[in-house]
Amino acid sequence: MLEKNNYNKLVGNFGEDIAVHYLIAKGYKIVGRNIGYGHKELDIIAKFGNKLIFVEVKLRLSHYCGQADEQLTKRKLFRFKKAVSGYCQRYKINLDQVRLDLVAIDLDKISKIAKVKHYEEVA
Repeated sequence: MLEKNNYNKLVGNFGEDIAVHYLIAKGYKIVGRNIGYGHKELDIIAKFGNKLIFVEVKLRLSHYCGQADEQLTKRKLFRFKKAVSGYCQRYKINLDQVRLDLVAIDLDKISKIAKVKHYEEVA
């Protein structure tokens, strides 16, 4: 039996895999995944045109706690922005060349269909 932390990591990685395939199909180039920065992990860093895109991924296996796109709370968005800002400052990346996106995935376990929603410029 998997421990809760291992299960959550597996589910998170599965959601990120779906998001990566989605983004690649849309013409994005993936340049990083699971980049630890401070107490936050940047899920996906991608390049699209002249922009560096930081992507937060939210996956829901059921609607019991709401849909995936409802899971990016103000607090989580604040932490996401703070991590991106720190990362950009550390690597001297101009914030004008950066975009923060959300990929929300609602997975229907019965039909095995993933509904992917991509929100650009969430912050």
